[in-house]
Amino acid sequence: MNQSRILPFYMAYPLPLYYQQEDSVTRDLEYLQQMYPSEAKKYQKMIAETLDHIDYEGSMIYDEYPDRWQIYRLTQMIVDKIRKTDEEQAPDADWNRTTEFVQVLLSYEIYRKRHSNRNGILKF
Repeated sequence: MNQSRILPFYMAYPLPLYYQQEDSVTRDLEYLQQMYPSEAKKYQKMIAETLDHIDYEGSMIYDEYPDRWQIYRLTQMIVDKIRKTDEEQAPDADWNRTTEFVQVLLSYEIYRKRHSNRNGILKF
């Protein structure tokens, strides 16, 4: 008799524990994002909207090694949107620091898009 192939019940269905772990990671990330300063939240919203427009199969955000120039160009497009909305509020803003800040947030958002499926669950 070949009893070595029989699995115990608790080993036959290990997936629920896997999804619980992913759910806790997702909740943790969302909680930490709520703690962003108001300016970062505003920029993140613009970045997410921009990435939603270019989120399709074969998009540059899903390339194995995204091109640095394309990331830079995408950053400049987002900073230009920010300038249009913030010209009246902060005419003497330091745009170099804003550009660097937007590029960091953009890299993080691209990471999230690349490692999430359509249900919003992160894959590790």
